[in-house]
Order: sequence, then C-alpha cells, then structure tokens
Amino acid sequence: MARQRAARRVVVFLLGRCPLRLRAERMKSACIPFSEIPQTTHLFSTYLTAFDRLAEYYSHPPTREGVAASAREVNLAPELRSALVEILRQQNRRFGCSQTLDPAAEKSLQRLAGGAVAIVSGQQVGLFSGPALTIYKALSTIHWAEEMTRAGVDAVPVFWLATQDHDLAEVNESFWNTRNGAARYELPKDPESEGKSVGKIPLGSGVQATIETAAQTLDGPAAAEVAAALRESYAPDETYGSAFGKLLARIFAGRGILFIDPQSSDFDRLAAPIYRTVIESGDELREALLARSHALEEAGYHAQVKVTRESTLLFCSVEGRREPLRTREGGGFSAGAATFSKSELLARLQEAPGAFSASALLRPALQDTILPTAALIGGPAEIAYLAQSQAIYQKVLGRMPAILPRASFTLVEPPIARFLEQYGLDIRDLFQGRQRLRVKMEQESLPDGLTGKFESDEHTIRQIVKSYREPLERLDATLVGAVESIEEKIAGYFLKLKEKVGRAENFRTGVLDRHERILLDALYMNHALQERHLSILPHLANHGLQVLDELLRHASSCAGQHQVLFLD
Repeated sequence: MARQRAARRVVVFLLGRCPLRLRAERMKSACIPFSEIPQTTHLFSTYLTAFDRLAEYYSHPPTREGVAASAREVNLAPELRSALVEILRQQNRRFGCSQTLDPAAEKSLQRLAGGAVAIVSGQQVGLFSGPALTIYKALSTIHWAEEMTRAGVDAVPVFWLATQDHDLAEVNESFWNTRNGAARYELPKDPESEGKSVGKIPLGSGVQATIETAAQTLDGPAAAEVAAALRESYAPDETYGSAFGKLLARIFAGRGILFIDPQSSDFDRLAAPIYRTVIESGDELREALLARSHALEEAGYHAQVKVTRESTLLFCSVEGRREPLRTREGGGFSAGAATFSKSELLARLQEAPGAFSASALLRPALQDTILPTAALIGGPAEIAYLAQSQAIYQKVLGRMPAILPRASFTLVEPPIARFLEQYGLDIRDLFQGRQRLRVKMEQESLPDGLTGKFESDEHTIRQIVKSYREPLERLDATLVGAVESIEEKIAGYFLKLKEKVGRAENFRTGVLDRHERILLDALYMNHALQERHLSILPHLANHGLQVLDELLRHASSCAGQHQVLFLD
C-alpha cells in the first residue's frame, strides 16, 4: 500500500490535475499556459494566444518573420550608428573585468558598426542583479539575436540599464532563497537620495557588510565565484547603475551581449532631439495617447499607464530630484516647484540635455531611435503598455520594432522537488492560495497506517453502495440518483475526516507549517511567480554559470508559456 501511495504521488507531482507537458531532456521541464497563472491580464493572454486581435496596436507579429520584417525597416544614420558604437565601447570597457573589453562584446560591436540590427531588452538596476526576470530578459535577448543571425539577419543583443528611474525603494533590496529560507538584503536609504535617479546614487560603505552576510548563505561549487563577482562589482564608490552593469557583464561574459547606460553626456546629446520633438509636439502626442488608451478600454483591454491632459512623457531634474514634467493650465510647464515657458524649457534642453529623461511610455521609442532595434523583448506589463506606446513610435520614429515576450521560468531545486513529490503537489497548487494548498498537504500527511485504512475502507464502502445500483435501477430508475448522492456524501465525509486527522498530525509535529513556508518562499513568494521576487544568484552558486546554458537551451521550449525547470 505504501508503495502504491508513493507511486501515486509521483504521478500527481509530475502530471498534476491537467498534465503538464514534460520534455525528455537532461533537465526535466514543464510548460504552464499563462492563462493558468493568477493575475495574468486579458491583454497579455490575448497577445500570446490570439495576436491577430491585437495586431492594430503593434506593428509586427511576435515571430521570427515579424522580427525579419522589422529588421528591414531599420534605417539608422551612419553618423548615429558610429556615435552609438563608440558609446557602447567605452561603457562596456568600464563594465568589464579589469577595465577591459570582453572579446565577445568587441565582436558584437564590430558587427553593429557593420550594419547589424539589435535585439533589445532592459530592466531597472536592482541590487545584486535584481529579481531573476532580469537574467531571463538578458538570456532572451541573447537567444533571439542568435536565432535571427542563424536565419540570415545579423543581430546582436543589447541590454538597456534603466539607470534614470528614481524609485530607490524598488531597487535597494534583494530577496534570496537560502538554506535557512527566504532572506532579504537591503542597503540603507540616504534621505538626500530621495527622488534622484538611482544610477547616480553611490552604494556607500554599508554594501560591504551586506555582501558578506549574503555570501555566507551561498552554497554549491560556484559559491566562491558568485561571491567574488559581487565583491568586485558592488564596491562602496560604485552606483546602483555601475555595479549592476559590472555584475551582469561578469555573469554574461563571453556571450556577446552589450550593456548601455543612458546616463552619460554622450548619450544625452543623442537623446536631445527626441526630447525636443516631445516638447514641441506635446499636444499631438498627448491626444494620440489618450485616443489609444480609450481604444484599448473600448476593446475590453486596459491602459497600463495612465495618461492625463497634463502628461508630457518627460521628467526634468530640479535641484537634483527627478520630477515629472507637466503642462500648466494657461500655458507653460512645471516640474516640482519650477515653472517654464516653452522657450525656457527648450533653452534648458539646449544647455543641459542631461536634466531630461523619458517616461515609461516614451523610453522604448527613445531607445529604439538611438539603437537599430529589430525586436524589443519585454515582460507582461511592458507588452501591455507598448500597446499604448505604438502611438508614440509612429509620431517619433515612424516605425515600431517587433515586440517579443521574454522567457519565463520557475527553477526548482532538488530539495523543493522532493517536497512537491512528498505532498503530491503540482506547482499550480501553490497558485490556488494557502488554504487550498494546506488542505492538500494535510490530506497527504496522514500516518501510513491511517492512510491505508482510509483508502481501503473508502473503497469498500463505495463498492457496497454501488452494489445497490443495479437492483434499485431495476426496481425504480429514479433511485439511481439517490445511490450516487449517498456515494458522494460518504466520500465527502471521509475527505473531511482525513483533513481533520491531517491537522491533528500537524499540530503534533509542526512539520506542515514549516514545509508550507519553504514551498511558498521558494516558488511563489508574495503570491507571485518566483522570477518576480527572488534573485537567481543562489541558483548560480548551486549549479555554476552553466545553468545559463540550460536556460538558453530551454528558452524556446515553452514559447509563450511559463516554464518550470527541475534542476539536477
């Protein structure tokens, strides 16, 4: 009986209620449609499964053919391409180990100078590389650049560091899953840094103690390597932006990906013409965005970014703080406590272009005006607001690249896989809420003797009740329903009794509380996919950087779906 129970658990663990599509590869993986993941928006689900319904809000389908068509539209002026390559060379040399340029990055720069297109992604510069989705974006960029190059479209991967963002609370912490459970590492916030672009905020001396605390929790053959990369990247005099760039350059060394930081005087000069266009054509852009937001809502979707009649798509630095630039009633502009006429604002742009930066809706069009972008890779929220941004692309750039969803992973370490197996759980059980998860764990946590007796007696009683079905049906067919009702009631009584026994067992041992917390912390922290909160660094320490090769191999295995990867 115990052997049968174990076998049944393995089947449930692997297949779940509705079978996951397992792949016969060195590392097992399973695909989950986003429609089965809580909080997936209607727009994103439609984008993945029925793109034709949304085609009017984008310019190309999210396919290899769509990227190839977009690549044919790229027309970057030679002088702009030359300036871009030089900026990238200088910045990537600074990010590289020992201030040298990675040979693979140099090769990508040469191809870019020769006319290659770019596959682009980007992310906020989170502490210690931020959540794992940052790494998945970079890997998706590398994957698609390689895919398009094999298809005859020379393409290089480029990662945009969102250093101009000013929400320090979103980037000054890092969550890790350690041998002792979930851990949160945070750098103190200096009140004087409030409102400043995070790419300019120095880490300070406190980062060293934080690194040493975090490093002590790393396990595995590559723990020392990961800890060394952190120490080399996150020095006290580095900023959130420079440290982030250095760490990613080390993680992805040899893969040809280029990193770009928009906070530089050279970049400001390239961005200034776009800012000028936005200021001079603000009314036209605003009306186009309001119309697009209305069209999305009328079609039953949603506008990811709220647009008002005061919106300008720009931020302006005032006394060191990054303030949203708004139109004023009666004319002119305001940013924080400062006010400007249009001529004054244009004069400031001419004098100090670095004082300006793009909003979330403008930033994609800005980067793709400066980069020869054939495809932009984003997550669910980004793909949603890019349906709005298309209106800006058409006005500012005259084209929009193909938009591709990033790869999406949940990584399952062997101890966590054993817990799933022990309780007969599918990862989707965690999506159903703690109450339903706990009920299932309680049912599977009964002592073996009681489990066997429950299963045996339930089967016996069901057979007894069913034995009445045929004679009663001959007597009166309407009695069959009563037999079925009694059978289900008895099964329900047994289920409730098993739950009560499971709760009693947990009260006696406390094991379920601990195991439930371990599972949720590792796989579904804060009611969200693992990739949205947890850092990938502990996984890299456990398995080495070669786990990135596994992720690249699996990048297209679950196209348009979430992938659960069981690590060896």
